[in-house]
Amino acid sequence: MQEPIWPGAAPDALSHPRQETLGPVPGETWWAKVAHVSRPTMTVYKPRGHDSGAAVIVFPGGGYQVLAMDLEGTEICSWLTSAGTTCVLLKYRVPNSGPTLVDGHRYYPRVQTALQDAQRTIGLVRERAARYHVDPHRIGVIGFSAGGHLVAAVSTHFTRRTYRPVDAADRISCRPDFAIAVYPGHLWVHEDEDRTTRNETDLGLRPDIHVTHDTPPTFLLQAEDDHVDGVEQSLAYYVALQKAGVPTEMHLYAQGGHAFGLRKPTLPIGHWPQLVEQWLHGIGMMAADR
Repeated sequence: MQEPIWPGAAPDALSHPRQETLGPVPGETWWAKVAHVSRPTMTVYKPRGHDSGAAVIVFPGGGYQVLAMDLEGTEICSWLTSAGTTCVLLKYRVPNSGPTLVDGHRYYPRVQTALQDAQRTIGLVRERAARYHVDPHRIGVIGFSAGGHLVAAVSTHFTRRTYRPVDAADRISCRPDFAIAVYPGHLWVHEDEDRTTRNETDLGLRPDIHVTHDTPPTFLLQAEDDHVDGVEQSLAYYVALQKAGVPTEMHLYAQGGHAFGLRKPTLPIGHWPQLVEQWLHGIGMMAADR
């Protein structure tokens, strides 16, 4: 069951939002494309079988224009709940806030409202830890493509909210305890873009991503033949994480392309869920049954 994450109007809400739509994506193998999201919601999925006590908040991708709610949402929750993890699927705001083409180049999207929704949801899940039967110190995030950027954004913007607090949930930390970014996008400034928006010391990591030692342990995954969000995205973030002393694990594969989710089981990259589970066990976030 979907439930709103804001008790009233969301901050920076659109005055005239368009009707939310759900429909097929032409030329794609996934169809659950949600567009014009102006009322963010979250859906909680409980573990099937054993319960590790961990919780993962899922950020689907879609270029900050739409959300791939099955490929990078419900299918991911099905895997995580089968692994004993509570899963929270966030339908964050994408009110035509995606990147635009200017002179043939893709420019950075406006992600303020998505970040607000992510911060709010982490605080809500932590406040409701007893209700959801999760450990408030084992709440992480996973995101895909643009959702991978949102993972990095919420991993580096947690010392204060990007909105005026509305209730007790906003007085609780919104720092994830761990972070997983799968084929992340929007992290790297292409060398032919405006160099004033590029941090040369971090291989072109976008300046809004301020990695510190307090950034949570991070898992990165990408395919080298990803022609939508190139491998430079993960590499730039990895370098910044390493320089800050953040525990990081990165896996790069020759094949996989972009937006594969769990749907490339015959390729080596298709084993990435097992790698994530091993990593979570290794950092103490996915324990045995309580």
